[in-house]
Amino acid sequence: MFKINIYLKLALTIVSLVLGIWLWAAFGTWYGIWFVIIGVVLLVSYIMLGTIVSASEMVQKQDFDAAEKRLSLTLSPKLLYPTNRAYYYILKGSFAVNKKDQKQGEELFNKALSIKLPSDNEKAMILLQLANINASKSKWTTAKKYYNDAKKLKITEKTLKDQLKEFNKVFANKGAMRQAGAMGRDGMSMMRGGKRRRPKMR
Repeated sequence: MFKINIYLKLALTIVSLVLGIWLWAAFGTWYGIWFVIIGVVLLVSYIMLGTIVSASEMVQKQDFDAAEKRLSLTLSPKLLYPTNRAYYYILKGSFAVNKKDQKQGEELFNKALSIKLPSDNEKAMILLQLANINASKSKWTTAKKYYNDAKKLKITEKTLKDQLKEFNKVFANKGAMRQAGAMGRDGMSMMRGGKRRRPKMR
């Protein structure tokens, strides 16, 4: 897919519009209209697509600071194409969680979840993020609800399938810990693989 650097894109947009308007005013419509059209197309694509693609590429390279700065160049999330708007909130939520701001991260992920997503993979990714946030706050009932919602989806990405398996292990261990707690000290000893101490013979 053809991509253009955001700074070059903005520069070309300004130059095309200014040059087109000047040519239009100085020599007539025919001379300037093409530059104006190019400028308008570039401007509309910038407004509706934002900087989501380039920011996502930086995230894949683990350059989170650069990715966050690039994402901030998006004019307004409200003006983005729905899919890009969802990805905008996903990225913003990820940045917030990375900074330990789980409250803001949860709000942003819920915003992304409220937008129509292109496939179940994106929805599952958000649900697992929300499950992870709630699990880290020991809100296990809420975390399991998000996990169960994710399990119902048609997931095709291997990474997400692996994450589901990991969550399943976490919830299984959580259940085992609860059961051991109900059994008392002997139960906790069994969880650690220990043996009951035999009474001394007299």
